[in-house]
Amino acid sequence: MDRRTKIIIGIFVVVLLGIIITEVTRPKPINWKPSYTATDKIPFGCYVLHNELPTLFSNQEIKDVNESMYQTFFDRDSLERSNYLMVNNNIDFDDQEYNQLLSYVSQGNDVFIASSYFGYHLSDTLNVRVEADYAIQEDTVSLSMTNNKFSKEEFLYTKGMYNRHFTSVDSLNTTILGHITYLEEKLFEVDENKDRIRKLPNFIKVKFGKGHFYLNCTPLAFTNFYMLEGNEDYVAQNFSYLKNKEVLYWDNYKKAGRIVIESPLRFVLTQTALKWAYYLTLIGILLFYLFRTKRQQRIIPIIEPLQNSSIDFAQTVGSLYYQHKDYTNLISKKLNYFLEYIRSTYHLNTNTINEKTAKDLAAKSGTSLTETVALIDFIKYLKNKTHHTESDMIELNKKITAFKK
Repeated sequence: MDRRTKIIIGIFVVVLLGIIITEVTRPKPINWKPSYTATDKIPFGCYVLHNELPTLFSNQEIKDVNESMYQTFFDRDSLERSNYLMVNNNIDFDDQEYNQLLSYVSQGNDVFIASSYFGYHLSDTLNVRVEADYAIQEDTVSLSMTNNKFSKEEFLYTKGMYNRHFTSVDSLNTTILGHITYLEEKLFEVDENKDRIRKLPNFIKVKFGKGHFYLNCTPLAFTNFYMLEGNEDYVAQNFSYLKNKEVLYWDNYKKAGRIVIESPLRFVLTQTALKWAYYLTLIGILLFYLFRTKRQQRIIPIIEPLQNSSIDFAQTVGSLYYQHKDYTNLISKKLNYFLEYIRSTYHLNTNTINEKTAKDLAAKSGTSLTETVALIDFIKYLKNKTHHTESDMIELNKKITAFKK
């Protein structure tokens, strides 16, 4: 690696480390997304409000609802009187929840809903309508209560607050409990003096059966940001209308920031028994895999033995001699090979082949003397012969093969 390449790599590493350090040390941006959940400490979460509920409702048992209100209302004691508290940006109900909600309130229970939208079914039943005046830029709005028992203090709000208000209510069953005051902008008017201050209801009480609905269309007033900005008294004044009951239900289910399981196994993961069975199965498979891989021997590769190329060479040379019909040369080489075999195996002198050689060879090889003598005589016959035939070659091969058995 040359010097120039090292410099380029060094510069790249330094830049990369600089980017990583900058990203790690950079302050985390504030999350202004409304969540309204009891565990979120972000500005528009409801962590502060949820922690203050035991203080605001000291005589009531606080119960968190983490499932559909239908199941909660279905399982509760019908003789028990309670309050139900919901805070979210938009709240809508399906048919089952809607019917259970109306039945719950008509039996003498109260429901407090802080939301920008109350759902089509509930809005139609209670005969209420909510609208908003949207402005180009954020402006200060003030919230106030109508009850003379409270001081005429106005609570100011700026960040993220919409000018939502009730434009239509059922005057026979509805009581206005609070107002929102804001500056209405005339976007298409040339004269700036056309802007005017408007004061409209944002908090109402609607009687339904033996109970009441308390509807507030400025839910951001109940979040961490404004609870810690000195507007906690506004929340306390809102909740003061809820009568002392045995239980206060805090809804954790209908929340914009609620964690929803998007996995195809969501039904399994929402059932306690199935969830633990699923987890135990995964753990069991993992343990089985770990222990099995440790105990199982690694596959031994197959090593092919080295081939005896000398045999192939001999066969090739023999085929060559056979094709040329040079039997004399082939017999000569075969005799030399056989005599070498006798010398190396039985340690006999083969320079002179005679009757004594035949007797010694028969004794050491265990072959009968007759066969050995016939073999030796045939070898001498071939040595004395100048021209050989194919039959000579075949006969020699038979005798040598018979001797070596």
